[in-house]
Amino acid sequence: MLQTSWYKDAVFYQIWPRSFCDGNGDGIGDLWGVLERLDYIASLGVTGIWFSPLYPSPQADFGYDITNYYDINPEYGTLDLFRQVLNGAHERGLRVIMDLVVNHTSDECAWFQESRLSRDNTYADWYIWRDGKTPGAPEAGGTPPNNWDSLFEGGAWEYEPARDQWYLHIFAKKQPDLNMDNPQVRSEVKKIMRFFFFFCVDGFREDVITYISKTPELPDDSPLKPAARGMRYYDHGPRVHEYLREFRNGALSHYDCMTVGEAPMITPQKALEYCAEGPNQELNMVFTFEHMGADCFFTEWIPRPFDLRIYKQALSRWQTGLAKGAWNSLYLENHDHPRIISRYGSEEYRVESGKSLAASYLFLRGTPFVYQGQEIGMTNTRLESVEESADVSTLNQYRRYRYLHIPKGTLMRLVNRATRDHARTPMQWNANQGAGFVGGSGNAEPWFPINPNYTSINVEAAEADPDSLLAFYRKAIALRRKLDVVRNGNYREFKHHSSVLYAYARESERQRLLVVCSFAGKLAYYSASDDYDLRKGELVLANYADAPLQGNAFFLRPYECRVYLWKD
Repeated sequence: MLQTSWYKDAVFYQIWPRSFCDGNGDGIGDLWGVLERLDYIASLGVTGIWFSPLYPSPQADFGYDITNYYDINPEYGTLDLFRQVLNGAHERGLRVIMDLVVNHTSDECAWFQESRLSRDNTYADWYIWRDGKTPGAPEAGGTPPNNWDSLFEGGAWEYEPARDQWYLHIFAKKQPDLNMDNPQVRSEVKKIMRFFFFFCVDGFREDVITYISKTPELPDDSPLKPAARGMRYYDHGPRVHEYLREFRNGALSHYDCMTVGEAPMITPQKALEYCAEGPNQELNMVFTFEHMGADCFFTEWIPRPFDLRIYKQALSRWQTGLAKGAWNSLYLENHDHPRIISRYGSEEYRVESGKSLAASYLFLRGTPFVYQGQEIGMTNTRLESVEESADVSTLNQYRRYRYLHIPKGTLMRLVNRATRDHARTPMQWNANQGAGFVGGSGNAEPWFPINPNYTSINVEAAEADPDSLLAFYRKAIALRRKLDVVRNGNYREFKHHSSVLYAYARESERQRLLVVCSFAGKLAYYSASDDYDLRKGELVLANYADAPLQGNAFFLRPYECRVYLWKD
């Protein structure tokens, strides 16, 4: 089948299903709720949906621990209902991509349940098993095969008495790593892809896909690398490119689809090895963590204040680094990060900073992703105790830091800064009790507490306000899709050293676009370069009602943003 580049004109909306909309009234978001809200999603002007995992799962990591790749979690619906949602999305011009999680499964997956029983059954080699350095169970003095750390939960090895061996889990104990060196496992991955292409899905977001190949010897790492020991032996592992090319040639290349790979600890130069366009291309794009102030999952927990210069440097590095021959992904929020207004913007200037943040990324070169609730400016919630958290990463990071005797008060401040719970509070639809999240005839409590600010921050209130953040997202997305320069123009940054302004241009032969965003709660001054005469440009987007100029310059009010267009 002819592969096209439709994804370069796309804007995706990410749904974390458990918290998007509950259609059957049991307190858990589901596909019935998604079906009811398809018109709302389409009204944003987006052209696609990315579903976080919908598969059956014991929810140890909320869907990223899968028991069955060929079905839908009964809490969310059925395969028939998924087909209805897929058809409804396609009728509205929305493409759909699925989350593909193949670095690991749930320990309750039938494959693992069989694998753990003995060393000589059908699934014995589907996971990464090794003898301990010292034989026997831990309580009898047995020790793990190496000193690697899990990113979520203590050491990276768990002992299984039935095999008298240890299994590797880079993430939680209930997420054993698949052995991708086994050709049967790779064959199964291609089978999963083809199964969902049969349903006419349009591609996959591939979870931590750069981790799927481990150095065969699994050597010890430096003891001086707590929380990251072992990563050098599985991040961008020795056969990862071979396996990704196999997936593309054996499945993906037969469909007009797109793939975006989650790739922690990656640089633009490294990304080109995966997504440089041509006959050996493995992924269409990658998700990087760099502009989010973190290289990987655990570095979210290193307290660092927001620094606009670091944010700009990261965005510019990727814009220029992939300018020739590869495509960017663009995002500010997803299910793994706290809310962006609370992190990079200002809750005091919530709407203004939300608009400035939106403008700062929506006109860059790449495919934008908008996370549920981002478009109405949802903010972080507050946990009073760690027991309120539902996030396996948060709970285990808390235990790890308590082991270091860090005071509980200090730790709770860190939890409230970094926990993934912030992104997973239920979507705020209206100001009624329950925020309109629970539908149907039920009166169940939402599975996780709703942010108390739902009475003022919700979709219904935003719909009624023509100057809302929601209205701004609609305008910005429509403008992005209309302008050829956004897809094909070059990138040029101004004011590199400014700690309060992010200004950049997109330039092509016929159009030029200038984006100026303030990241400060005070006045800031911007003077345009001589080749950008603001008096001759068209102000096509702004977050204040008026936009006065002083010659070829202007003062930006708190978190003001402006977008100017020139047509040559």
